[in-house]
Amino acid sequence: MKRSSSASPELRRTLGLGDAVVIGLGSMVGAGIFAALGPAARAAGTGLLLGLAVAAVVAYCNATSSARLAALYPASGGTYVYGRERLGEFWGYLAGWSFVVGKTASCAAMALTVGAYVWPGQAHAVAVAAVVALTAVNYGGVQKSAWLTRAIVAVVLAVLACVVVVCLGAGRSDAGRLDVGVSGGLSGVLQAAGLLFFAFAGYARIATLGEEVRDPARTIPRAIPLALGVALAVYVCVAVAVLSVLGPEGLGQAGAPLADAVRTAGVPGLTPVVRVGAAVAALGSLLALILGVSRTTLAMARDRHLPGALAAVHPRFQVPHRAELAVGVAVAVLAATVDLRGAIGFSSFGVLAYYAVANASAWTLDSSATRRFVPAVGLLGCVVLAFSLPGISVAVGAGVLAVGVIAYGVRRWMVGGGAVG
Repeated sequence: MKRSSSASPELRRTLGLGDAVVIGLGSMVGAGIFAALGPAARAAGTGLLLGLAVAAVVAYCNATSSARLAALYPASGGTYVYGRERLGEFWGYLAGWSFVVGKTASCAAMALTVGAYVWPGQAHAVAVAAVVALTAVNYGGVQKSAWLTRAIVAVVLAVLACVVVVCLGAGRSDAGRLDVGVSGGLSGVLQAAGLLFFAFAGYARIATLGEEVRDPARTIPRAIPLALGVALAVYVCVAVAVLSVLGPEGLGQAGAPLADAVRTAGVPGLTPVVRVGAAVAALGSLLALILGVSRTTLAMARDRHLPGALAAVHPRFQVPHRAELAVGVAVAVLAATVDLRGAIGFSSFGVLAYYAVANASAWTLDSSATRRFVPAVGLLGCVVLAFSLPGISVAVGAGVLAVGVIAYGVRRWMVGGGAVG
């Protein structure tokens, strides 16, 4: 069932190119860069930078496909909308289900990251407080969210710049530690790429804000590659700097890689600054994640794949207030009760499934082999990286997707049946 343009109120278009880029950066240059380097180094060893390159290539293909689709379908929902329009209702639903479930888990993980850095002894309580505060910010309007995200991005970039300068300028920095190899094997490189992809996935937030961006057909295709390019440059600089101090083995064993790097570089006084930067980064990711999940929830509710009440738009703030509150409650409950450190792998699986649908949708836009090359590479990359993740992440991710498929089938049967597709 496709909704008509008059089915529910539209959101207010207040975001320009700069706002869209900042929201994408707020999602990408977040807690992932503070936490993902360690697990990726453990998986890939000397192949860490190769893993980063693979993740960047897949992210570029996904971003290009998403940008082309967003220009044609500038509505809230991102790949949920693209899959529905290009491939059929089922594939749009599967993309939306993957996004909402996977990113809700990511929200809880980011909230717990805030708690772990701010007050380790009360991490769950701090996490819940962070969710409540940022849900309230989003409730007040997306423009307020964009301004807060801009401030967060500025702080995080400043902290990361300090880490790079300190590490590269330290007497303990050694270019020999940057030798690229495959000590973790090809499977290790691919697993590292899958884990590092988690840190690139934020440009989806730009596409999910399609109804709130001015001139979306022009703004979104420009904002997505700009945000991705800046994020990649930052990640390369940070990865090279930290590797030059800790080396692949030391980085793989580090609990807090960036803090350990500045301490090893001989500037322990910067460690508290890095901790604050990590907490602020996690807040930025959490803010943008709640924003994106609520918009996809809105789109799915409009099509009755989720309760129709969640499609309501606030008459004053013109935001999907019920969807935002529902997402906030779900994340707060998870953050209060569950240890979601292992959910990063599951979230990566869900996000890669989401982008697989995006690339498949972009494949249908043009019959030219040249134009189809990028979505083909993106689709293959998403599938390979998804099944290169740790076994438990693959098993849980596949199980949750299966639950979504069953729920879709039951709904179709209850409303009268019909072929899936």
